[in-house]
Amino acid sequence: MSGQINGRVREILQWYRGENLGVQRNLALMLNSGRLAGTGKMVVLPVDQGFEHGPARTFGPNPAGYDPNYHFELAIESGCSAYAAPYGQLAVGHADYLGKIPVIVKINNNECLHSSKNPIPAVTCSIADALRLGASAVGFTIYPGSGMKKEMYEEIRELGEEARSCGLPVVIWSYPRGEQITPDGETAVDIVAYAAHIAAQLGAHIVKVKPPVSSIELPAAKKAYEEAGIPVSTLEERTRHVIQSTFAGKRIVIFSGGASKDDEAVLEDVKGLNAGGAFGSIMGRNAFQRPKEEALALLESVFSIYGEGLS
Repeated sequence: MSGQINGRVREILQWYRGENLGVQRNLALMLNSGRLAGTGKMVVLPVDQGFEHGPARTFGPNPAGYDPNYHFELAIESGCSAYAAPYGQLAVGHADYLGKIPVIVKINNNECLHSSKNPIPAVTCSIADALRLGASAVGFTIYPGSGMKKEMYEEIRELGEEARSCGLPVVIWSYPRGEQITPDGETAVDIVAYAAHIAAQLGAHIVKVKPPVSSIELPAAKKAYEEAGIPVSTLEERTRHVIQSTFAGKRIVIFSGGASKDDEAVLEDVKGLNAGGAFGSIMGRNAFQRPKEEALALLESVFSIYGEGLS
């Protein structure tokens, strides 16, 4: 971590000046770590997919990933801003890597052995255990649009209060999902923007959403977009709109890497996100499912795009 808080990081921290100093310090730690330190941008390596999708689907493409220590090493060697994973995975190696990279402990998780039209993740880690692992932040998934939204929103209200009291920022994975949202609608620009706004309203210090597509899911929203003349034809325009939807850009918004794709497609998305003012990416499968040298090369290209023209 850089010992100096420069102008851009200081500007971002001003948006959080109502938080306690512990939360601000940990936000500064993540913004001042890795290859993008001090730029106001961040790239996070998330490895919660083993819990979410199963080990073979997650680590089969690159068997080195079955070892939790591999992901610590990939995140550190590449220069990521932070590493995010569930409690069990982090507990294996945290003592060997403590202080080498900020850690985001994912405190709720879902699995795919039981499908539901209205999903809700289980709380799988306490704030006390996250602190014991040396957490710099906690991560929590919500599914706006699920019939179980009340329970999720109330859980993060309670857990977020405890996390903040301990100086831990809250990162919310906000993934729209539910019986009234079509599969394509989960990434529609109006739905993603709404999901980002909900996460911010729930107190997220960092919001994680999927890159939005140009379709508009809700008829009432379609009318509003047309009347306001909100441009959404390019990823740059859509990204800018999603960020605007989080208190006029006064919350850090990072975007997932999505399904596995080739390098060219990954970097094309990152270029659009960066042009739209994204604060960075949280890229899992497109990094750790590649052989390590390929992953390092891809991440270096991602850092270069986000760091272009920045000091």
